[in-house]
Amino acid sequence: MTAELGIVLALLAAAVAMFAIGRPRMDAVALIMMAALPLTGIITVEEAVAGFSDPNILLIAALFVIGEGLVRTGVAQRLGDWLVARAGRSEARLIALLMLIVAGIGSFMSSTGVVAIFIPIVLRVARNAEIAPGRLMMPLSMAALISGMMTLVATAPNLVVNAELVRRGFDGFNFFSFTPFGIPILALAILYMLFARRWLAGEHAAHGAGRPRPRLADWIAEYALAEREHRLRVPERSPLVGRTLSDLDLRATSGVNIIAIERSTPFASRFVRPMAATVLQAGDVLFIDLVERTVDIEAVVRRFGLERLPMSGTYFSDRSQDIGMAQLMVPAASRLIGRTVVEARFRTEYDLAVVGLKRGAAAQAGPLRDEKLGVGDTLLVVGPWKAVRRLQSDWKDLVVLDLPAELEEVVPEPSRAPQAVLSLVVAVGLMATGAVPNFQAALIGCLLMGLLGCIDLTSAYRSIHWQTIVLIVGMLPFSIALQKTGGVDLAAGALLAFGGGASPHLVLAAVFAATAGLSLFISNTATAVLMAPVAMATAGALGASPYPFAMIVALAASAAFMTPVSSPVNALVVGPGNYRFQDFVRIGVPFAAVAMAASILLVPVLLPF
Repeated sequence: MTAELGIVLALLAAAVAMFAIGRPRMDAVALIMMAALPLTGIITVEEAVAGFSDPNILLIAALFVIGEGLVRTGVAQRLGDWLVARAGRSEARLIALLMLIVAGIGSFMSSTGVVAIFIPIVLRVARNAEIAPGRLMMPLSMAALISGMMTLVATAPNLVVNAELVRRGFDGFNFFSFTPFGIPILALAILYMLFARRWLAGEHAAHGAGRPRPRLADWIAEYALAEREHRLRVPERSPLVGRTLSDLDLRATSGVNIIAIERSTPFASRFVRPMAATVLQAGDVLFIDLVERTVDIEAVVRRFGLERLPMSGTYFSDRSQDIGMAQLMVPAASRLIGRTVVEARFRTEYDLAVVGLKRGAAAQAGPLRDEKLGVGDTLLVVGPWKAVRRLQSDWKDLVVLDLPAELEEVVPEPSRAPQAVLSLVVAVGLMATGAVPNFQAALIGCLLMGLLGCIDLTSAYRSIHWQTIVLIVGMLPFSIALQKTGGVDLAAGALLAFGGGASPHLVLAAVFAATAGLSLFISNTATAVLMAPVAMATAGALGASPYPFAMIVALAASAAFMTPVSSPVNALVVGPGNYRFQDFVRIGVPFAAVAMAASILLVPVLLPF
């Protein structure tokens, strides 16, 4: 061992130690190593920062943007809702479905890309199912890594190994040569995660969690809003057609308050703000709140020739993408003190309707229109989310006490979902066919998202998880340093010497262990580049077929479960899952052993020596 190699290994050990104790943050450790390695003279500054121009790093950033486009248009929400609907309240069924879907999609596109796209989906699923994100993020990363064992194009190491076979004059693997190995390992992974999930989302995952936000259902119960809501359609023969809301004054004349108006368009329906000048049209659907419980809704229906429609959620909670709520307090300096709810002109001033009032801890049961507002009164208002958000900038007359959890789930561009799916399909299609490099395909997808209005530049920049990018870029220089100092060649030579007199099964195990171990410190693609010729040379020394040895290198390169820096896939889920270094060691090392045992058993059977 040379002195230079000793220095690199010492720095690597220091980085691993800091990762293990969790101080400083992992991205800070990566920055320290990026600064330290050039000081040794082993690599240059240009080589230390070369990761920032690495197409794979830029690909990850671009895929974060595509994932955000899917979130902003509601595609991620719909997929998450489908997952929850199929899994119900069963965490086990949810983990199994998630891993199957991610492994299936990852078989035809970048596993890193799949994780970047699925992170917001999994976060929403976890929130809706009331499951800690950390219990789902590790299954996500594990399934994405295993997707690399499914098809020839699923991950770069497979292509590297295949190219080495062809270079040596052998026939390459076909598209589904990897599938018979990937499916059993995926099945084992699902069973393993159902058992190992108990070790995830411990106390450190919940640390710092504050009081959960109230949900719309909480306020509906607290203010007794249930059964006050109705949906009424305005038919062509109704006397309301063509009249403005100010002319009708339905609150005063009929005791009903229009919360929102749903209007059909040629391609979809949209919500119209119920302003004084709003003209009602045939086919409009009115979302009605009864000002008093004594109001006879049937009389209102008969009087205006309306049609009743069924309700699918308590007090419009099924329309939480369009109709929002907020709890407000009247401060001491408010101009609204002494005014009634009607005199305060909430609809005109704030584009909101007051549907509940509390003094102290008790909600007022009677009609609110003539109640005079006092200091400390708590108001429940309902209306468009944009109006709810605007309240946060008006602190003189009203103070926002609480915003519901549903605010975080509101989709800014729901009408752009088809365009987002189109952009994703174009990007994935370009990647799968190899028509352009993966980064270029992802960049085209990003540009399409922006061009079609799915995402804006501000959201795009904000969506990139810079902590993950810095972590990956900061650890890449170790790959260069280990190759320049001969560390990789030293390990490969030792394996070649070991293969001289051992049994083929034992050598397969040694090749798997060496490949998986090497991928802890350099990228799995670089590991495949180095280990594929070594494994095939070992097969030649044994007089064995090169195919089982080539396959074992490819499978081991995808078995990067053991640390958060083993693969960009793991690095991506560190932040969202609130994981520590030890979490990957505790969960990943045992399953890496399981994957190795399964591979050593399966490979000689399907690809004989």
